[in-house]
Amino acid sequence: MLEIKNVYKEYVQGDQHVNALVDCSLSVTKGSFIGITGRSGSGKSTLLNIIAGLTIPTSGEVLWDGQNIFRLSDKELSLYRNMKIACIPQHQSVLSHLTVLDNVRLPHYLSQRSGDSTKEALRLLEYMGIENLASRKPKRLSGGQLKRVAIARALINKPRLLLADEPTGDLDAQTTDEIIKIFRNMADDGMAILMVTHDMQTTSYTDAEYIMKEGRLDKPY
Repeated sequence: MLEIKNVYKEYVQGDQHVNALVDCSLSVTKGSFIGITGRSGSGKSTLLNIIAGLTIPTSGEVLWDGQNIFRLSDKELSLYRNMKIACIPQHQSVLSHLTVLDNVRLPHYLSQRSGDSTKEALRLLEYMGIENLASRKPKRLSGGQLKRVAIARALINKPRLLLADEPTGDLDAQTTDEIIKIFRNMADDGMAILMVTHDMQTTSYTDAEYIMKEGRLDKPY
């Protein structure tokens, strides 16, 4: 489904060249739950941004079903971002002026999909265990509830791959465990999940674990 082949990313800062990613390769298949751990600044978020097509690599390829995403047209790349993958950003992204239900429904309208968005959003909220919060505004939610809203919103367009950037960084241990179990269940249902985190404990439910260090992606053993 997704294959990353020999990806490098170099930034120029003044007269210095900084290697954010060095020869990174990774395969993500249907139903796999992959965890990437590493310290802040190790290149984890850069890798996710490249997979999402938001950052262009210096060299290497990102293949989706065998096609290099950086050879797609702008329209095709937007379709890839809106329909094939979904992202849960590191920081809070729920819109404060919308209800929980409208936050979850929003991507459905941005991508102009057919179907009943309200019915699907309510189904996802029930899956997340927060269907009773549909009419609330985000300011009345806990951190764990907000994260569940963000996950539900990411799933509304039925993506095949979920990219999660530090999804439990601001959560307590119990809520972290609950969120990771949700990811595990989603992978068991066939969705591919790629999660980057600095929390080593969150990889206990993953199928494969990698470590990012100074831009290099390696197995921990």
